[in-house]
Amino acid sequence: MGERTLLSWWRAPLWLLALATGAKSFVDNPIIGSRLLNRRGLHVARVRLAHGLAASRRRRLASAVPDEWRERFERDGFVEVRDFLPADVFMRLQSALLDQPFESRQQQQGDTITRRVPIGPELRNSIPELKALLTDKRWKSLLAFVASSRAEPLYYVQTISTGHANGLPDPQLDLHTDTFHPSLKAWLFLTDVTDDEGPLTYVAGSHRLTPERLAWEQSRSVTIHEADRLSQRGSLRVTREELPGLGLPQPTRFAVPANTLVVIDTSGFHARGTSSRPHVRVEIWAYVRRTPFLPWTGVDLLSWKPVASRRATWLPRIVDRLDRLGIMKQHWQPAGKRRPVDQ
Repeated sequence: MGERTLLSWWRAPLWLLALATGAKSFVDNPIIGSRLLNRRGLHVARVRLAHGLAASRRRRLASAVPDEWRERFERDGFVEVRDFLPADVFMRLQSALLDQPFESRQQQQGDTITRRVPIGPELRNSIPELKALLTDKRWKSLLAFVASSRAEPLYYVQTISTGHANGLPDPQLDLHTDTFHPSLKAWLFLTDVTDDEGPLTYVAGSHRLTPERLAWEQSRSVTIHEADRLSQRGSLRVTREELPGLGLPQPTRFAVPANTLVVIDTSGFHARGTSSRPHVRVEIWAYVRRTPFLPWTGVDLLSWKPVASRRATWLPRIVDRLDRLGIMKQHWQPAGKRRPVDQ
């Protein structure tokens, strides 16, 4: 045990309580990262329990989802729906979001800049098509099913700009899981995504806990301190060469036209695809990652309407304050008032 850990002994009760939350970092919590405990199955036990509870919640949410979408998700871990909105409605939504500037924030990873405009009450209420989309029963039921929760997602207008900045290769190009438990990300693409423009990729079926996947999770948890930095923080990386041994295919690439909705379980292996030229794509992006060990599907305090609709706008301000106090690093910097399609 290192000196730093000895000096932090008083945090042990917090480390223990974190086992019942979505805490995922093997290096920030000596219990989660314990080689001895993980050799005896701690990590795999958390994975099994989280996935089991998610499956139970999804069974209770399944009746609201069309059979075709549910079957596709259960098989692949993702659902792709082209022409999600009527063409005229989508064109009005697209124009309203792409043709005017909004206050935004951005961060750079490698040579890729991600810029986001939080969708709060003001933006939602100013665009009737956006408000209708986010209250659409098909939209809400599918996202709730994949998230295994009726918790309100965080929503953003997101711009991915690749090849327009100097930097090392984008770490999002590596196949990875976001965390050890099922969670949701969704994209309604506002621009076309071609195969040479870094499309989202997903390994079909990698959301399922097969014996091969569990053995892989066990092995990674025991050797995690020799792994890369992002894996150590709980976002496990996997190579394409490992996929056949896990009984998995090569990734599906979502080169899709605008007005396509893609919803995924981020416990499956996914990545940003490679690109052969600089590009900009824009999407409405949704995200849900709740505490995985709750048995109920119902909403929580953060999904209470007055709070839920404002979380995306409040969150960066809260992190700004925590950053000034030295408690948390703010990675999203103000980018000014810009159109989402601007480089």
